[in-house]
Amino acid sequence: MIINGVTIDATFAEAFPMKATRAIITAQNEKWAMIAAQAMTGFATSVIACGCEAGIERVLSPDETPDGRAGVSVMIFAMGGKGLAKQLETRSGQCVLTSPTSALFAGIESDIKIPLGKNLRYFGDGFQIAKKISGKRYWRIPVMDGEFLAEATTGQVNAIGGGNFLVLARSQPQALAACEAAIEAMRLMPNVIMPFPGGVVRSGSKVGSKYKTLNASTNDAFCPTLKGATKTDLSPNIESVMEIVIDGLSKEDIDNAMRVGMQAVCDLGAANGIERISAGNYGGKLGPFHFHLQEILA
Repeated sequence: MIINGVTIDATFAEAFPMKATRAIITAQNEKWAMIAAQAMTGFATSVIACGCEAGIERVLSPDETPDGRAGVSVMIFAMGGKGLAKQLETRSGQCVLTSPTSALFAGIESDIKIPLGKNLRYFGDGFQIAKKISGKRYWRIPVMDGEFLAEATTGQVNAIGGGNFLVLARSQPQALAACEAAIEAMRLMPNVIMPFPGGVVRSGSKVGSKYKTLNASTNDAFCPTLKGATKTDLSPNIESVMEIVIDGLSKEDIDNAMRVGMQAVCDLGAANGIERISAGNYGGKLGPFHFHLQEILA
């Protein structure tokens, strides 16, 4: 398959099951809602070392939030429910409770509930007050700028992590420009996040390493500087490869995000230095969800 001069490899991205939740952060204005959201989703690029993968889904207008203020929707993904609950609680307490004028609400419904403000209430040292509205419990926690309002719980749902595609280009600036165009398009899609810095990862990995203490290492087949030293997957004219990783609530959500992202890359085309689009997989052994690039773009 060739689109606008860009070869789409006959391969697939391999993804795996995760648990996910969504929370809504509101504040006095969008600036402070975003500050809290950025802090809450920091150091959350990969479960390899961060414990979770998290990101900002989108900015919310006041008519979309529970308290009628500016808001930001954030999503957190983890390998299991216990780890997800721990990450949510820790990040909420250290990054949202501490942020001026913030409030925190559930962003997803599910029969499985995990604590949001349920345990944070103890910070109130006995002065906290419970409020039940329309069957939902909220906690009002006294803090120095007034009070922190937090919904008691949010939902936990099944999700998918590790959807991805690789952009192979003739230069580093061209690869990055293509990824930036892809991320801009993908951020308009619901129910997904791209957890790496700016949505892009330059250090794509493979499973395993020559060093026994590491369970992942550099994807040498796609490293331009290793063309003569390893079994490369790169032609001589490819000098830069970057990857976009997608976590989503469903296979359809990731399909849609990959489609618009890859199309944005193809729209730039060979005239802008884009040679190929490929994907990271491990022969189908890592995860049960397979995203075939050519099928998505067909």
